[in-house]
Amino acid sequence: MSRWSDENGGLDYGLLVLRLMLAVAMGAHGLMQVFGLFGGPGMARFGTLLQGYGFSRNIEFLTWLTGITEVAGAVLLVLGLFTPLAAAGLLGVGISAVRAKWTGGFTQGEGFELELTLTVIAFALLLTGPGWYALDRHTAWRRKPLGFAIGGIIVAVGGAVAVSSLF
Repeated sequence: MSRWSDENGGLDYGLLVLRLMLAVAMGAHGLMQVFGLFGGPGMARFGTLLQGYGFSRNIEFLTWLTGITEVAGAVLLVLGLFTPLAAAGLLGVGISAVRAKWTGGFTQGEGFELELTLTVIAFALLLTGPGWYALDRHTAWRRKPLGFAIGGIIVAVGGAVAVSSLF
């Protein structure tokens, strides 16, 4: 039986599209923050932006941590490799971003609607696994992703709490 006639229909294609979209958005954002690519702020201006959101300690480390997590998570998602780890990392960054922008409201001014959307996509990928079109296709976390998702959620929430506490 070919993949096209499989009972999943377009599910695996949909997961591929979600993985690639999240990878493009978060990867580009990380490259903008750390390296100033695509007209981004670079490290110094991103650190100032983080301070504006209430982060006050270890700003340089936080900028690197955020940027590297976004870029590495994006690369892993494009490949469909270690998808639970990549999705958990991006979920943790997303939770921190939504928390930082929460007081700005959902859509007004510095709204958090985009951050929430990207966070929910990371959460959905964590729950579903990478789909067939991934290097992870023969792993336990593709066939039965829920147990790995629970571990990923614990890592993501723990990371977001740590960022909130340490920075």
